[in-house]
Amino acid sequence: MPGRVHAILVVRPDGRTPAAFHLRRTLAALAAQSRPVDVLTIVVCGDEPLVAEAAASAPAESVITAPARTGFAEATAIASRRIADADAVWLLAQDTTPEPEALSRLAGALELAPSVAFVAPKLVRADDRSIIVSLGSSTTRLGRAVTLAEGELDQGQHDVREDVLGADVRGILVRAELWNALEGLDRALAGAEEGLDLGIRARLAGSRVTLVPGALVAVSGDGVAGPPAPTSRGRRWQAAMAARISQLHRRLAYARPVAVPFLWISILPLALWRTAVLLVAKQPGLIAPEWAASAVVLVRIPSIARSRSRIRHARSTPWAQLASLRVSRSQLRERLDDGGDVLGEVQRGELHFFSGGGAWLVLAALVVSVAAFTALLAWPVLGGGGLQPLRSVVAQLWTDAAYGVRALGLDTVGPADPFAAVIAVLGSLWPLEPSRTVVLLWVLALPLAALGGWFAATRVTDRSVLRITGGAVWALAPTFLAALVEGRPTAVLVHLLLPWLFYAGSVAHRSWVAAGAASILFAGVVACAPSLAPALVVVWVVALGLTIARRAGRGVGQLVWVVIPAAALSAPLVWYQLRTGDAWGLLADPGVPWPGPQVPPDPSGRALLAAGFPTSDPGGWGAFLGGGPTWWVPLLAAPVAVLALIAPVTQRWLSGVVLLVVAVFGIGTAFAAAAIAVAFAESLPVPIWPGAGVSLAWLGAVGGALVSLDSGLAPRAAAARNLVAVLVVVAIAVLSIPALTASVRGATFLTNGPDSTLPAYVAAEGRDDPDVGTLVLTPQNAGGLAAELVWGGSETLGGQATIVSTRTEPTAGDRTLAELSADLIAASAADAVAGVAAEGIGFVLLAPAAQPESDAARSLRLSSRTALDQRDGLDAVGDTPKGSLWRVTVPLGDRGGASSGDLAGWIAFGQLVVFGVALLLAIPTTGARRAAQRTPRVVGHYWREGR
Repeated sequence: MPGRVHAILVVRPDGRTPAAFHLRRTLAALAAQSRPVDVLTIVVCGDEPLVAEAAASAPAESVITAPARTGFAEATAIASRRIADADAVWLLAQDTTPEPEALSRLAGALELAPSVAFVAPKLVRADDRSIIVSLGSSTTRLGRAVTLAEGELDQGQHDVREDVLGADVRGILVRAELWNALEGLDRALAGAEEGLDLGIRARLAGSRVTLVPGALVAVSGDGVAGPPAPTSRGRRWQAAMAARISQLHRRLAYARPVAVPFLWISILPLALWRTAVLLVAKQPGLIAPEWAASAVVLVRIPSIARSRSRIRHARSTPWAQLASLRVSRSQLRERLDDGGDVLGEVQRGELHFFSGGGAWLVLAALVVSVAAFTALLAWPVLGGGGLQPLRSVVAQLWTDAAYGVRALGLDTVGPADPFAAVIAVLGSLWPLEPSRTVVLLWVLALPLAALGGWFAATRVTDRSVLRITGGAVWALAPTFLAALVEGRPTAVLVHLLLPWLFYAGSVAHRSWVAAGAASILFAGVVACAPSLAPALVVVWVVALGLTIARRAGRGVGQLVWVVIPAAALSAPLVWYQLRTGDAWGLLADPGVPWPGPQVPPDPSGRALLAAGFPTSDPGGWGAFLGGGPTWWVPLLAAPVAVLALIAPVTQRWLSGVVLLVVAVFGIGTAFAAAAIAVAFAESLPVPIWPGAGVSLAWLGAVGGALVSLDSGLAPRAAAARNLVAVLVVVAIAVLSIPALTASVRGATFLTNGPDSTLPAYVAAEGRDDPDVGTLVLTPQNAGGLAAELVWGGSETLGGQATIVSTRTEPTAGDRTLAELSADLIAASAADAVAGVAAEGIGFVLLAPAAQPESDAARSLRLSSRTALDQRDGLDAVGDTPKGSLWRVTVPLGDRGGASSGDLAGWIAFGQLVVFGVALLLAIPTTGARRAAQRTPRVVGHYWREGR
């Protein structure tokens, strides 16, 4: 047994841990050792009266005071000056409490094996000594540190292990001769993996490192030595940064000389790569420590040189001898697999999509959709209502989604609507014919809605019948069918995205996968229906509050991320509208400004909205019955409303209350939207479509109804539950009959095309040239002339811009366009065509007024045509279905518009980075799926873990 054991005890009070209490406990444990220490040196890092008092009363040979920022390695180096006559050095910290036999067993093992440099105890938790904290450590081939036993129940399963590469530094007993030869611990490791590095250097010096599992040392994780317990975000950040510093430093210190420069140069590129890896691994909290550690190691070249020199002077054996002690890839995979087999108490069952009827529901919805929209299968482009063709080239779709010169107006430079990005994604799904994706969207809308509704229902109930009910009722929602019949693409997309937002958003606090998916869906919903943003933000704030209150803040980071992509996508538009004073324009529906049918902003209209109908003809029954009474139609939606109102008094009252609040916010949004008009279509104001708010309300109402059916009836009342569910579906199915037969009856706004909103002559020239300008002049039935400048071969769905349609004050370009239009149709104006050509406008189109044409509009159209025919420099192309067309024969100037410069590139780069992060987070991994299995699929069972 070693003649003299010198214990070094390092204390560092930080105000967050009971340092004085832990110190007294450790001193008491030292006094109780069956083999007492011979000399004790205490190093106090910092100044705290209680700690100083406890240290002064200890039977220590000396008490050394050091600055508060002194690390464990530096503190042991200071104390090492006093161990000249010691045979062994015992490294302890304030929170290491050895069992009475610990030193005796460590010293005995060190005495029996002269080739051993140091022996390491088994570290256990101070509050539960049956849990192993650490027992030996090793590395992978690339230098990643691996703890051989960690967080396991101590059943002696690891007590047979002896030779290791290294160990946790806490409690190790080091032969004094080797301690001096190896120059102690490496201070450059930032307090992480110091025992592992010491073991590697000892192995290279020809010595061994062994474990003594019978020697127990309890640790509290104060962070003085070894990693701090991850009890707070700051501590986790500190531990991650220290571990990464250690890994990078050891990689440079251990590498061959010729490889060191290349490894040093690769530090920042490697940090970038690991950032993507950490996002995929759902560990975004480690990205900041990764970059901080890389920056630290990058500038600490002298420390790297000292570490390499220390290894070079002590090394006597080749690195190859360490290979057998490293952890292989197969061993590491086996450890991960073993760790994933143990699940929590709560496990989710199978999804039962096929056996539970979900697949049959989607198939039935597809059959109904094909029967309802049979004619669409042969249409290449979908038109009518708020629909327009898409760009014919995918690159132009993405150009429309970027900041820059807009496709409408003269000299209009600004941000694109976020909806343009949604259209770009949609059109990219069919790159050869982007417009066909809208046709497919309409044909597949019903089955997609049923699929989304079914999956959303899985967050509310485990019962197959209720899931089918939720999917069917969502797919047949009156507001959704109205959007399909009237040709409202934004409303259709919102209804398709909302259930998936609920599916992912309701568990966003649990995992980064759900948070990443929810953030993309949230951005999509807000892009399609900005009027929903206030309600969704309020729901998001409520979710934050519930997470903080019920989960002690766990998951707040995930919920905060949910709104980041939407904010990044909308920020340029928000900034532009606020700067120009058109803040209300942020609520405008994107896409084509179309004053289609909707409820009036009066009590009767609000009553219809509350019943789930966004148009004055509820469900289309008025037209279906030829003007018959429709007072009874809202009663078909009453069962859903009644069940939703019952939800707050069921066993799952919290879920019922939250869903009812969602419904109330949706109805409130619909009421407000019906009374607000912030966009204009020529001379007509365009109110905000209230159907988006109704869709949100329908989501809350259907969810509340399912909660009532799932928990409001006794478990044995399955027959009654199923009967009520069937009655609800039947009532909504009856409600949908007029909408589902509208296409067959010719009662929809949908049309076959057109391929372009401009004449074919212009469309052919502008198909691949976005700088072909067409001035469209449209006489108004109420008097006056509407002038619009279209660039390219057609107006497109993605080329629309709310910064144009919501503008309340004319810009300089608007005034110029108005003057040019007035000059063209005024017989007395000279050189009007030259002014048009100077702006790069190549065509003039006199479009017909909206039918029925008024006398004023007809008179203005005829006089305008006469004036245009008489203009030199205009060559009449002829009459077309889109109106009368003239080609400008005067040499054209360049297209106007200020350059967006580097701003567009930076905005696009920032948005791509944010959405790239969101996509990486949304990719599920094996670990994420295992974690999901530990929580129930249904949300709101407050008695279950992981709610």
